Amino acid sequence: MADSADDDAFRAQLDALIGAPVGTGRPSVAPDPVNLPMIRHWAAAFEDRNPVYTDTEYAATTRFGGIVSPPLMLQSWTMATVEITGIRERGGSPVATAGTSPLSVLDDAGFVGTLASNSEFEIERYLRPGDVISSTTVIESISDEKQTRIGRGHFVTWVTTYVDAAGAVVGRQRFRILKFAPAKTS
Repeated sequence: MADSADDDAFRAQLDALIGAPVGTGRPSVAPDPVNLPMIRHWAAAFEDRNPVYTDTEYAATTRFGGIVSPPLMLQSWTMATVEITGIRERGGSPVATAGTSPLSVLDDAGFVGTLASNSEFEIERYLRPGDVISSTTVIESISDEKQTRIGRGHFVTWVTTYVDAAGAVVGRQRFRILKFAPAKTS
């Protein structure tokens, strides 16, 4: 069993990650501007028939004055294009990562399992076709160790801030995962 000094040192390592960027630290710029074909595909996939997303004539008569993107589509605009080759070797990661992940501190301590917990969005404004979005992500918090049904672990929350080409915040996403040491089964 680890002693209190080891626990304190590990907690200090975790606390040092608060505010650290996830990824390269550089903004992730959308590969394409917000556009009607992608909005249409999203709306079709989710069977969201709100005409403000796809019907130009109708949308012009609303408070928006034109087509807008579904709010929860925010994250999709800055997602990197998936690299299929090598995805298995990357442990399922859709793209190759540069550098060391701040979460490697948890991996190195035996918390190698990852389980998505929840995601929360704050929308500042609706996106419109032509908007170019970028995002930055930082670690917001890391919980003390928790005992869960699937093993001991830490809840890690990061915040992605989305901005338009003028630098105005258009939304935020809080994403929480559990980094855990898988429980031993008998």
